[in-house]
Amino acid sequence: MASENSPLLAYRLLGDEGAAFSANGAGGPGGASARKLSTFLGVVVPTVLSMFSIVVFLRIGFVVGHAGLLQALAMLLVAYFILALTVLSVCAIATNGAVRGGGAYFMISRTLGPEVGGSIGLMFYLANVCGCAVSLLGLVEAVLDVFGADSTQSSGLQVLPQGYGWSLLYGSLLLGLVGGVCTLGAGLYARASFLTFLLVSGSLASVLVSFVAVGPRSIPLTPRPGPNGSSLPPQVGHFTGFNSSTLKANLGAGYAKDYTTGAMMTFASVFAVLFNGCTGIMAGANMSGELKDPSRAIPLGTIVAVTYTFFIYTLLFFLSSFTCDRTLLQEDYGFFRAISLWPPLVLTGIYATALSASMSSLIGASRILHALAQDDLFGVILAPAKVVSRTGNPWGAVLYSWGLVQLVLLAGKLNTLAAVVTVFYLVAYAAVDLSCLSLEWASAPNFRPTFSLFSWHTCLLGVASCLLMMFLISPGAAGGSLLLMGLLSALLTARGGPSSWGYVSQALLFHQVRKYLLRLDVRKDHVKFWRPQLLLLVGNPRGALPLLRLANQLKKGGLYVLGHVTLGDLDCLPSDPVQPQYGAWLSLVDRAQVKAFVDLTLSPSVRQGAQHLLRISGLGGMKPNTLVLGFYDDAAPQDHFLTDPAFSEAADGIQEGGSPALSSLFPPPRAPGSPRALSPQDYVATVADALKMNKNVVLARACGALPPERLSRGSGGTSPPHHVDVWPLNLLRPRGGPGYVDVCGLFLLQMATILGMVPAWHSARLRIFLCLGPREAPGAAEGRLRALLSQLRIRAEVQEVVWGEGAGSGEPEEEEEEGDFVNGRRGDAEAEALASSANALVRAQQGCSRGGGPGGPEGGDGEGGPATALTFLYLPRPPADAARYTRYLALLETLTHDLGPTLLIHGVTPVTCTDL
Repeated sequence: MASENSPLLAYRLLGDEGAAFSANGAGGPGGASARKLSTFLGVVVPTVLSMFSIVVFLRIGFVVGHAGLLQALAMLLVAYFILALTVLSVCAIATNGAVRGGGAYFMISRTLGPEVGGSIGLMFYLANVCGCAVSLLGLVEAVLDVFGADSTQSSGLQVLPQGYGWSLLYGSLLLGLVGGVCTLGAGLYARASFLTFLLVSGSLASVLVSFVAVGPRSIPLTPRPGPNGSSLPPQVGHFTGFNSSTLKANLGAGYAKDYTTGAMMTFASVFAVLFNGCTGIMAGANMSGELKDPSRAIPLGTIVAVTYTFFIYTLLFFLSSFTCDRTLLQEDYGFFRAISLWPPLVLTGIYATALSASMSSLIGASRILHALAQDDLFGVILAPAKVVSRTGNPWGAVLYSWGLVQLVLLAGKLNTLAAVVTVFYLVAYAAVDLSCLSLEWASAPNFRPTFSLFSWHTCLLGVASCLLMMFLISPGAAGGSLLLMGLLSALLTARGGPSSWGYVSQALLFHQVRKYLLRLDVRKDHVKFWRPQLLLLVGNPRGALPLLRLANQLKKGGLYVLGHVTLGDLDCLPSDPVQPQYGAWLSLVDRAQVKAFVDLTLSPSVRQGAQHLLRISGLGGMKPNTLVLGFYDDAAPQDHFLTDPAFSEAADGIQEGGSPALSSLFPPPRAPGSPRALSPQDYVATVADALKMNKNVVLARACGALPPERLSRGSGGTSPPHHVDVWPLNLLRPRGGPGYVDVCGLFLLQMATILGMVPAWHSARLRIFLCLGPREAPGAAEGRLRALLSQLRIRAEVQEVVWGEGAGSGEPEEEEEEGDFVNGRRGDAEAEALASSANALVRAQQGCSRGGGPGGPEGGDGEGGPATALTFLYLPRPPADAARYTRYLALLETLTHDLGPTLLIHGVTPVTCTDL
């Protein structure tokens, strides 16, 4: 929690007296000094202008004329219902804490993390850039419709030359005006927006008055070209004034061809046009870095703006349906000018809305870009956007966005791109809803928004509505936007980003895992669903990497815990030395690419620490059932950090992210002959402790000799064939018999079978060795074992070997209990001879697999066949007498000497089942 930003510290409630700090954070450019805008100027005005855009003047007739009043109102209700759901989510997030610069991007990234937030933030930025270009080109076309030299309008000063180059010039000049205002700062932008707001309001007021003040009139419509290039007969539209017959005729739908495109209109296409015009609900949130109190201004101002625009749209729909016939509505989308008391005022409103929309998009884009650059998610490519003026205005981001808009203007017509822009906006809206939904579902105690008019139902419905609307507007653009978001998220994930923001995914996982852990009842465990749950005790991971990866392969989807004991007494230490170590061990898990948890403890001895970990590791039904230890021998430790490609690091010991390298976090391996933290006596005692606690035990020897491809992930198709040998009986017990069917022998078979399920071991051939006494008839025991393997669905090669001839004294006259040799019933010399004989037997079988070559896997593939890659041996119980522990360990050393990679296993729990 070193990176935690405490609200008490941020507010300086714990600092020096007189220290001042913005309660809203320092995310806005220039800090608190740049926060000057009120709720009205910073949120209401830009949001209203963005939601009106040019649609309020040029698409009212289009919607009512094709859809009719009833369907138009239904479209408006659906559109605003979708927007209202997102507004509720915005209000909830904005009132849950300090909102800094970046608006929607800040909300999404600080909730869903930098990967999703950065990708959606970049898409939202591009949407604003393209939206600015679309508004400018729309303004150019609106100007040329009246003042262009080729205009078909009967009135107006037709003096402006037309063509692609001229349109680009006009758009660039307008962009210069818009960019100049935004470059000079949010204060000038707010004043310009307020002036624009007054012009638009005055224009709308004149339109509303005109509906009442103007008498009935016939309006000649511009002739339309016919199918063969000839002009169609001129049409006349009628403004009837308030007339019930006109209203009745306009109630139902009358979809026809759009005179501007020639395409047949449908409910979906008309709805898409209407929805395109009212997607500016984030215009105020984008100014979060300049607002005096964003947590109050964003929800209040957005709700006021949405309510106001809904009222105006509804009023215009009713007035148009009462007073204009369908011909006028469908054939002249700019009929407001024809019925206005003063037509130039309508033109002023059209131009003002287009100009304000472009200005709002440009300044919103610059604020999003500046926040992206400040977070350093995309590296040096966005470095220029970090530059701010003395007053805190991010003019570098404005110029950056200005240049991109200029590039988009080169494309000319942007009808297709307009749908993409809207889809990008909807992706951002859906992400805001998803952020709020995640916070609500996570039930985090710190999610306490003061705005309470929302629930997870509204958030979920908002996500679904935005996704549905995306595919309704443009299925291709929707699919492309989701693909782009996935690619950007993958890029940011690979690059890495800040981890101190907090991930709501972690809160959701915690919430769900806790719920399901409570439902994981150990009383309902069944042997047929058993899986290994491993606790691997590691002293120094530098020498344990191969074992660490082999244990990861043996877990078969079960729990895997890396345990480490730090020696010490907390009473004698100023602080806990264990907690700072977790970061290094978690980095080790990431670098080694194993799916393991980390559990560290402080104890006066390794044995006591192992007891602690065996008792307390895991939670509920997920607790280790098997202890894994490296073998205790005199072999010199190897430093696998030096040879493993995954741990190759720079010479200065610094990783790419600037954090210390793992080689500097873990000490070098123990030098040969140096003191060890664990004595042989305590090592065997630890094994005995685990068995007393009803834990299975695995001792791993010489795992460093395993072929690298066997420890990799999914390389089974390219690995050379090897054998996995299993000896499912106690080789330190001189009598044969049915030892392969006891609990421990079956445990060995199960573990070897689990390893064969791993892709890297698919090509390995499982061999099971059945030992016969000197007087035992061959074949009978093999048949019983094959029948058992068939019931257990284990595919393996069974080989019988004669056992007892090398025991020195032959077969004993009476049955001896397990562990007699190590418990002292036989002499040390006889026990040593038996262990040596067993070792020779195992080595001989390994040699047979290579046509008589030397034992162990180092020989590779010889002429006789594959080598033995790994040997599974039965681990006898430690002696009851602790004084015999050292002798017991010496016998294990003799038994496994020069066998190559070996696992000594003792199982105490049933793990196999023949029932369905």
